[in-house]
Amino acid sequence: MTVGQKLWTRDELILAVNLYCKLPFGKMHKANPEIIKLAELIGRTPSSVGLKLVNFASFDPTLKERGIKGASNASKLDKQIWGEFYENWDEALITSEKLLAEKKNTSVEKQNNIDLLKIPVDGLERKQLIKTRVNQSIFRQIILATYKNKCCISGIDNPELLIASHIVPWSVNEKNRMNPMNGLLLNALHDKAFESGLITINADDYKIKISNRFLNTKNQESIQQNFTSLNGKEITLPDKFLPSKEFLKLHNETRFVG
Repeated sequence: MTVGQKLWTRDELILAVNLYCKLPFGKMHKANPEIIKLAELIGRTPSSVGLKLVNFASFDPTLKERGIKGASNASKLDKQIWGEFYENWDEALITSEKLLAEKKNTSVEKQNNIDLLKIPVDGLERKQLIKTRVNQSIFRQIILATYKNKCCISGIDNPELLIASHIVPWSVNEKNRMNPMNGLLLNALHDKAFESGLITINADDYKIKISNRFLNTKNQESIQQNFTSLNGKEITLPDKFLPSKEFLKLHNETRFVG
């Protein structure tokens, strides 16, 4: 460590991983407004925050798989905090979000634009619904950033038409509801088809597989254009948080109608 340089605290590192998740890999630099905001919030320079995000990239298995290396001067505490996220995304992300809200003197709900007036139910049901809305908001932010705000199948970049889809459904695997590697950014049409098992992604090569229900459909231009023409094409892969091959295999085996 350079003489006079301040050691990063545990809370600062948690906030840094939170931001790492929400930024495209190519935008982790000192001029990014979000990096500048976090730097001001924790009393550090944008350069130091940007460098810390690149440090975390050295632990990201997706980047390693693609031959991209982060900075090599990450600390033991960096690795420990990163491991805490990877071992339990749901708990780590909501903890980091609460910490960020505290630093901003606001609430997690306001931070994620949750309109509490539109949640009329009371008691435990209301609490659970608010938690679900917050978690979905965080997951969506991460998946949008991971796929650079573009559908990985069609390339559509209109936010109103994009859905942060779960490979393993929200209701099936509670432990991986917030796991970025359990997400795909899809337009509404392909999200519904993926959810229904009419399309899937091959776990070995990330190529699109179309159900025979579509492949056997003749003389329907819309089916040809939106589905059968995509069969065998590779999805646009993200720079970080590659979709889990384990989860894709599970979707292939249990949900794809073939």
